[in-house]
Amino acid sequence: MIDSKSQTAMTLINQSIDYIKQNNVPKLNLIWLEATGCSGNIISLLNGENPGLYFLLKEMVNLKYDNSLSPYQGERAFEEFLEALNTEFILVVEGAISLKDGGLYSVFARYKGKIITTAKAVRMAADKAKYILAVGTCSSFGGISSASPNPSESISTFDYLNDKTVIRIPGCPAHPDWVTGTIAHLISFGMPLLDEKNRPLMFYSLTVHDGCTRRSFFNKGIFAQKLGDAECMFKLGCRGPVTKADCPIRKWNQYVNYPIGDNTPCIGCAQDNFPDGMEPFVRY
Repeated sequence: MIDSKSQTAMTLINQSIDYIKQNNVPKLNLIWLEATGCSGNIISLLNGENPGLYFLLKEMVNLKYDNSLSPYQGERAFEEFLEALNTEFILVVEGAISLKDGGLYSVFARYKGKIITTAKAVRMAADKAKYILAVGTCSSFGGISSASPNPSESISTFDYLNDKTVIRIPGCPAHPDWVTGTIAHLISFGMPLLDEKNRPLMFYSLTVHDGCTRRSFFNKGIFAQKLGDAECMFKLGCRGPVTKADCPIRKWNQYVNYPIGDNTPCIGCAQDNFPDGMEPFVRY
């Protein structure tokens, strides 16, 4: 076990690759399931940098199934999923789990005349997975998919699999580093240190407020009056003080910027009560 709070995702991945090579360990398989949501987390992963997705798949894991990236369609795609279940794999689920009408609001496949709901597919995979990651806020906490009035009766993957150990990687979407770094830790060192909500401490130990570039204004009681002002946006509704994520340090889009750095208050998208409990996102 390492004190991973000081580690970058690339450092963890390099250590993971060294571990695989030195110990002649076969790469783990990866099953990525897109449940009730926008599929924003797989898109975020595709935009990853240092490492990129190609590096992750070439050096670390074998991607056995993903709804968006599968080269197959229809029953053949579902058969690929079934074949992957007979291997040792890490399961990633993004999106919430729709329960209304037996899960028919989110259909995973139609196979041999039968409808396979996403809820059923997630349970099938979870029962065989070595590790389970709930990636994104919908999967971790319910998020937008379970927001009021929640017509699909969606719940988080974490709650749906309440008999399993599920690592939460919240964010709307989750930063690619949070996902690849956690996978790297699982391969090389096993379970990372988790907080009381099962989030990896290496990425969720501090609040956005702790590392905010406008923190000095907050400490001096100097607050922005409108969007575009350079001062602290706490009184405009910024949720940085209650949101656990390392966005100010890690930044987004190839480490260029993060919302507050672009004059937008943090809306608390990585928190358990997003979005209902974080509204209004801006207040005057």
